[in-house]
Amino acid sequence: MKLLITGANGLLATNTIKHFLELGHSVKGLLRSKEKFLLPPHKNLELVQGDITDVSAVENAVNGCDAVIHIAALTSPDLPNYDSYYKVNVLGSENLVNSAIKHQLKRFIYVSSANTMGFGTLESPGTEKTPLKPPFTESLYAKSKLEGQEKLLSYADKINVITVNPTFMLGPYDGKPSSGEIILMGYGKKFIFYPPGGKNFVDVRDVALGISAALEKGKNRETYLLAGENLSYQEFFTKIVQRSETKTVMIKVPTQLLLVAGYGGDFIRKMAIKTSVSSANMKILSVKNYYSAKKAEEELGVHFQPIDQAIDNAIAWFQKNGKL
Repeated sequence: MKLLITGANGLLATNTIKHFLELGHSVKGLLRSKEKFLLPPHKNLELVQGDITDVSAVENAVNGCDAVIHIAALTSPDLPNYDSYYKVNVLGSENLVNSAIKHQLKRFIYVSSANTMGFGTLESPGTEKTPLKPPFTESLYAKSKLEGQEKLLSYADKINVITVNPTFMLGPYDGKPSSGEIILMGYGKKFIFYPPGGKNFVDVRDVALGISAALEKGKNRETYLLAGENLSYQEFFTKIVQRSETKTVMIKVPTQLLLVAGYGGDFIRKMAIKTSVSSANMKILSVKNYYSAKKAEEELGVHFQPIDQAIDNAIAWFQKNGKL
């Protein structure tokens, strides 16, 4: 099978490409810069430079493929308005599905986000049936991923569309770094200021396995949460400290202080200035947004390991590549 995988430079796409190449598939990776690609050349890998907002680039990428795994997305938390997210995460995704239908592809795997679903507690974690709720209803990124997800599922009468919704991913090949920045924030630091909330952490390689299982077993119009371990930020950073030789003091930042900073960020955003500080983002840091992968485990046959191995692999990769 020949697969088109978008966002090929990213953490998840790189690990997913590696997984499918090891299985013997051919992969076409769509990316904006070939120079930043982290894997070595492979006889079954073709890199195509382009952007999903460019219809001609999308047409060129989709041509000759059997299925699309759409991972590319605008994830930056610092953009002051919705238009940029909409252009990439909604319109760009629609470009891809229209091209896939035109070229008569059979399956389209859309990598969405757990943030499009409502979170739960440790005792009753969020599932695919939990409706989105505050503070994620205030997140421009979450709004765009949900709108993109709904847009793609509206084409499910013309092509099989399966959605996978990973939580917060960690692991090797995080070249930017993206989500792995949270490890760099804590590893080897004398002081760690952590928020009062928590989240679900998942090994990026388990997500790649989940995508592979969704391609093989996923049902049209279905959505699958790919979730690992639910941890408070205190618990997570404790794991980071345990892996460092530095004596670290951990300090909890009160919700009230985060909100003051967040409202200040809102004011700055009104002046069209980029900042990742906003009331929505600070509220998200203050809640424990926990999820369950029960549906994916039962229907796709995938299993999710504790996050420790992913942390170790990420640290080792960062050290090998001079980021730690």
